[in-house]
Amino acid sequence: MALAHNPRVKVSLLFTELQGQIVRETRSSELPTVNGNFTGVETNGTSRISSGALTASRLLEHAGMGVQVNQLVTDFGRTRSLVASERLRERARQADAVATAQEVVLAADQAFYQALQAQTTLEVATQTVKTRQALVDQVQALTSSKLKSELDLNFSQVYLSQAKLLQVDAQNNLANDQATLSALLGSDQATRYHLVDDVGSLPTLPLDPDQEALLALQNRPDLRALQLTTEAAGKFATAQKRQLLPTVSALGVVGYTPLGSAQYFTDNWYGAVGVNISVPIFNGFRFHAQAAEAEAQARVDTEHTRDLHNRIARDVRIAWNTASAAYQRVDVAGQLLNQANSALALAQTRYKLGLSSILELSQAQLSQTEAAIDAANARTEYRLAYADLLFQTAANH
Repeated sequence: MALAHNPRVKVSLLFTELQGQIVRETRSSELPTVNGNFTGVETNGTSRISSGALTASRLLEHAGMGVQVNQLVTDFGRTRSLVASERLRERARQADAVATAQEVVLAADQAFYQALQAQTTLEVATQTVKTRQALVDQVQALTSSKLKSELDLNFSQVYLSQAKLLQVDAQNNLANDQATLSALLGSDQATRYHLVDDVGSLPTLPLDPDQEALLALQNRPDLRALQLTTEAAGKFATAQKRQLLPTVSALGVVGYTPLGSAQYFTDNWYGAVGVNISVPIFNGFRFHAQAAEAEAQARVDTEHTRDLHNRIARDVRIAWNTASAAYQRVDVAGQLLNQANSALALAQTRYKLGLSSILELSQAQLSQTEAAIDAANARTEYRLAYADLLFQTAANH
């Protein structure tokens, strides 16, 4: 749903399409330029041009039509380098689109698991409120029968209020996380989803973080996009250097003059071909500065690529360590919940027999609530850490 409706994905695809048109625009310099002209002139035949750039032939009454052709013969590879640069940028845009899709997948995973955690916490909080409400009702009845003190009733009511506060916070967190999830799925509506955890076995963590780092350096689309951008900058720097070289163009014109003075237009047809060589001599060192600027930008992109290369290797190892710790927490949290359940059962029995105070029972209830939340969220936290590891290694597409 996120890949189909999230605006970021569509924008990245549109940028790729946009860059494809820039490639076509740049390549047009290699293709012929053809212009057609249709001209009719009525003049004062005895007049002559005294200013401006109007050609003398236009002061002769005539009507004509013709075609002008201009074809680049060579600019010593400048246009070819520009086209290569823009094509590399197009491939970089394509890699960026893949990277954006993977980022959206990760964001959707994160929003899903965070909302799932909030939903689970709310379920535990709701059950806690019910349990503590039952305890308050029980203590209140015992207090009315003079079997428990008012202190016990006050403490039980305090712990009930704490449970209700936990429930309110959980409801707020769930609403906020649901809103985040809806936005990532491309919706502006306040949709409430009922999220279901995968109760199957947890995915296995890869054994070697260094191997995962190598895979990430080979597969990460954002690194590939930056590498392609660096190559494109190098091609552009080459093109800027070649501005200092001559440009050779072939010119051609052909046309027909059906109306015109026979004295000046002795033949109805006209045509000519030629070659033009344009040599840059001096323009205030602009071309030199542009070449130096492009070369510096290429070096900047190279350093950015090296920096991202190092950060990816670091992030993969951090993600693997986090996932490994989260995987270990699953078993520990389960053991803690079993111990908290046993402690609560024992505390309830001791309280009923009058062998302990309400404080001991409430502390056992609090520990059991926290353990239940931790146990419920441990699997979710591992899946979230595992999703981040898949993203860091570019394996979530």
